[in-house]
Amino acid sequence: MSHAPRRRFGQNFLRDETVLRSLMDAIAPGPEDRIVEIGPGRGALTQRLAGTCAELHLVEIDRDLVAELRQRYTGDSRVVIHQADALKFDFRELVTDGCRLRLVGNLPYNISTPLLFHLFEQQAGVGDMHFMLQREVVQRLTANPGSADYGRLTVMSQYFCRSESLFEVSPESFFPQPKVMSAVVRLVPHQQPPVKVFLPALQKVVLAAFGQRRKTLRNSLSGLLGPEMLAALAIDTGLRAQDLDLEDFARIAAMLPRVEGG
Repeated sequence: MSHAPRRRFGQNFLRDETVLRSLMDAIAPGPEDRIVEIGPGRGALTQRLAGTCAELHLVEIDRDLVAELRQRYTGDSRVVIHQADALKFDFRELVTDGCRLRLVGNLPYNISTPLLFHLFEQQAGVGDMHFMLQREVVQRLTANPGSADYGRLTVMSQYFCRSESLFEVSPESFFPQPKVMSAVVRLVPHQQPPVKVFLPALQKVVLAAFGQRRKTLRNSLSGLLGPEMLAALAIDTGLRAQDLDLEDFARIAAMLPRVEGG
């Protein structure tokens, strides 16, 4: 494909054969799999995935690339191309016959975080996800409490998935070269959430706590819970959001329905 990268779509095309082989080894596609590639671009990974699985769905926003992909895979009924914005695409529509989706892709860095949240909310029919992301995002996904990388994305991803950083990728592996290091992450959705909690309440608490992460919980959560409610949970209100783990946030969130009448 001769398509020139478009900055507005955050296009950095993967071209390193060694990285592509490593990515395929990590994905390990099987003949019964239903794989969804987000942002196939010029199709470097696509051409390796095609023929290795039962179905390959491609979600691409760039209509010029879609046209080239359709020309390349015309007549191949196992490859289905969707011209769509992944941020608005309903991946649940591809879940049929109880077959779980396997999501893969070199995600555009300019939309990676909102896209991850979009996918988390639709993960009921997803078996696993393998994504190329900015290294900083992978570090946030896999961070531990107390670290500088630990934040809202960390806590919410822990609720939905088990995260594993697989390997790093240098800028030279792409065209054009990004200004940052990249990394590949494996996300495996939990069959059952690791904590029992009303999800909207958890989301509200985590958003408030990390919205002003330099503030203590006493201040950052003051709009949701009074000091007496936090005291009842035996949580030190002098701590900051990055000092709490998922279970701590779930305990705080469990107080919201009683406070708000939910």
